[in-house]
Amino acid sequence: MNDIHPESGIILDRRQLITGAAAFGLSATFGAMPAMAQGAPKKGGTLRMGVEGGSASDSFDPRTYADSVMINISLMLWNNLVEVADNGDATGELFENWEVKPGAADWIFNIRKGITFASGKTLDADDVIYSINMHRGETKSPAKALLADIKEIKKLSPTQIQILMTNGNLDLPYNLSDYHIIVVPNGTTDFSKPDGTGAYLLEEFQPGVRATFKRKPGNYWKPNRGNFDRVELRYIGDAAARTQALVTGQVDVINRVDPKTAGLLAKSKGIKLSRTPGAGNRFAFVAHTDKSPFSNPDLMMALKFGIDRKKIVDNVFSGYASIGNDHTVGAKMKYYDPKQKLHAYDPDKAKFFFKKANIAGPVELQVSEGAFSGATDSGQVFQESLSKAGIQLDLKRVSGDGYWDNVWLKQPFCAVYWGNRPTIDNQLTSTFKANTTWNDTHFNNPEFEKLLVAARVELDQPKRAQMYARCQELISENAGMVCFAVQDYIDAYNAKLGGLTVSGRYDLADDRIAEKGWFI
Repeated sequence: MNDIHPESGIILDRRQLITGAAAFGLSATFGAMPAMAQGAPKKGGTLRMGVEGGSASDSFDPRTYADSVMINISLMLWNNLVEVADNGDATGELFENWEVKPGAADWIFNIRKGITFASGKTLDADDVIYSINMHRGETKSPAKALLADIKEIKKLSPTQIQILMTNGNLDLPYNLSDYHIIVVPNGTTDFSKPDGTGAYLLEEFQPGVRATFKRKPGNYWKPNRGNFDRVELRYIGDAAARTQALVTGQVDVINRVDPKTAGLLAKSKGIKLSRTPGAGNRFAFVAHTDKSPFSNPDLMMALKFGIDRKKIVDNVFSGYASIGNDHTVGAKMKYYDPKQKLHAYDPDKAKFFFKKANIAGPVELQVSEGAFSGATDSGQVFQESLSKAGIQLDLKRVSGDGYWDNVWLKQPFCAVYWGNRPTIDNQLTSTFKANTTWNDTHFNNPEFEKLLVAARVELDQPKRAQMYARCQELISENAGMVCFAVQDYIDAYNAKLGGLTVSGRYDLADDRIAEKGWFI
């Protein structure tokens, strides 16, 4: 029986409540624990996961996390400071609650009391400060850009810290929910022996192959979570192999269901689908626009008008996606600009801009199924649609092994996907802010930089919306990203598995199915 969950709504924004308080010169306190499922989930059993999104180079060091496998693993062993609830709210995790003063530059965060690491150490402010500071200063952490405006972190007591910012940011709690920012004991440098506050303990870890976990003794500090006796996570990069593993009962849940087989899979006895339209991965081809020939803006416009986005959505993703418009802001995200003009497929315009660019020779694009399922087919459609404009695209198929280490961020034009983020500021900062670790197009636009900072503290909502609309326009017209599709999240699971809720951010219950789930 096909059980398609309703699509997630637009992110509910507690920032509006904070704004209202700030406007009157008051503090605001938020961050209660997210609501649990009604009734008490059952304990016991072994959850078997088949997951795409990892490699043999995976590490427990949170500054290296780049894909779904390590996010899921980390959230079994550790906790974040802030959790994003299913409705999109920023809610307290290891932070119990917080207060913000007018201007959103002075924050007080209260740490939960009585939480212990696996080693028995009690969580305190020193652990929290150390864990945040791992992503500040001299670090290659992708979370660095999200924390760049933090000026100082003060320990007020063992269970309270103050964060002072150079520039205020109403989205700071959301930034602190970033999956890289897990909380480890103060001074941790060796992550090979995880010591976390999460629900599980590590049994075995073979990067690129599998990882196994067992439930911690005693009661997990989150009621009704951490229910499985054991969790087995298998790396299964091939979509057909993941599907086969689910159908034959080798695993209980898989992510990134192949859209071409989703309808058929939904008809399988004892299997259900969880679908989140418009909030899934953003699929793109990205170019380094500070390197020739992609530094030529006319070439980039030729590529943007020369891709048949609708054909890719219909044929490669079987309609389980929406058309992208060369930035990473999804249509379900607050402040998405629906009025922005689409770079629709137009061979004549593509030919015009390519001739204007005066580029000799073919353009090379590196693709791999290691980037995302469908990357190669999408590249082939791109190649065919460009040929109608007289533009030669050479596809170089590369290995999926080590793709994220050897190709992405290194090669001048390649396939990539970007996951959903809880706020537009997080989305834009992670991807397009100048000189950040993951700015994979090397985008650097002074107007964009000013707007990004100003919008973080703008209390006038229409004006803030205009700022973000302009940001989207600047990226779409000037960045080296050809974002052609925003896929629906599609998970599939054994009907006996409970707790696979549709998240306001990621798939697999916000990559927390091992913590949230149970067997019915």
